[in-house]
Amino acid sequence: MRQAVGAGEELSRKVVVAAGDADGATAARRRRRHGRKVASGEVEPARKATDGSESESSADVGRGIWLPASLSHGAVSVIGRRREMEDAVAVERTFLASPSSCEGGDEGGGGEEDFFAVYDGHGGARVAEACRERMHVVLAEEVGRLRCRPGARGWKEALEASFARVDGEVVAGAGADDGEESRSRTVGSTAVVAVVGRRRIVVANCGDSRAVLSRGGVAVPLSTDHKVHHTSTPMYSATLAMSSEPRDYYLKPYVSAEPEVMAVERTGKDEFLVLASDGLWDVVSNQEACRVARSCLTGRAAAAFPESVSGRSAADAAALLAELAITRGSKDNISVVVVELKRLKSRVGRRAAIGSEVQM
Repeated sequence: MRQAVGAGEELSRKVVVAAGDADGATAARRRRRHGRKVASGEVEPARKATDGSESESSADVGRGIWLPASLSHGAVSVIGRRREMEDAVAVERTFLASPSSCEGGDEGGGGEEDFFAVYDGHGGARVAEACRERMHVVLAEEVGRLRCRPGARGWKEALEASFARVDGEVVAGAGADDGEESRSRTVGSTAVVAVVGRRRIVVANCGDSRAVLSRGGVAVPLSTDHKVHHTSTPMYSATLAMSSEPRDYYLKPYVSAEPEVMAVERTGKDEFLVLASDGLWDVVSNQEACRVARSCLTGRAAAAFPESVSGRSAADAAALLAELAITRGSKDNISVVVVELKRLKSRVGRRAAIGSEVQM
């Protein structure tokens, strides 16, 4: 483990880590050890869920218990073995304006939805960066048009409209820049977006980035990878901008910017959410990712490898997953977001078990 992390250092010179509920001392140790830029901040809800509780669920809202949409988050983007960084990550807490009350809306939303996304650029970072800056803004506008908090069907409509709008904006921007004409023929980005609310999680995916939910220690995929297969039948895949780019002569018949949308109701077993680009998923399975992140969030990884894993935050879990992907030979940029949905009980003193879980 320690040697593996050291080997990964040479491949992760360009990396950004963001933490949504990180301890300052932990962040400082991470900066000294990994040479990374760390941004930390803490969002304190009015009434925080009790740490260590194994029984919290969205049903508690109905009993008058205030629960945040997510407890904390951590994000890491690593250039890996690529020459350029083409991934982008977006995190926007409580990104919606609270709408006025209305009939037929989704009660209990309270404007507490959090927005998380991973964008994997292809042919450059331009489209991924545009998605990072605009997707959550456009989605908030589309939800605002509904005049009340949407249910599952409303979220699907709003997300589909948002993907289409951002796709159109990027295409229009590329068309205005004639100097980029040849390059823009193959520029695009995948997008996996998760809207985390107190009652449900809604995921929209376009491309081969992925979202996975850990529910009671079991990995539950919330998206399906879309890859291009050159056959006689067009296959939905890829990517914003690339798909509807008028000058994209190569992939236009095979790709679509329409996202696949999945909504799941939250339960008391939901532990955390992992969003990542294919730099992680090419070398780490869904269940492996959940096992490693869970071992970090319970404190077992830090107890077993104190010199390599500094803490048990969501940021530590995201960094550990990125390092695992590097050590396993991932050839792509690696971006990981871990969203903590409930506080897991500390479980330490099982070094042998951790060694089998975090296999580099």
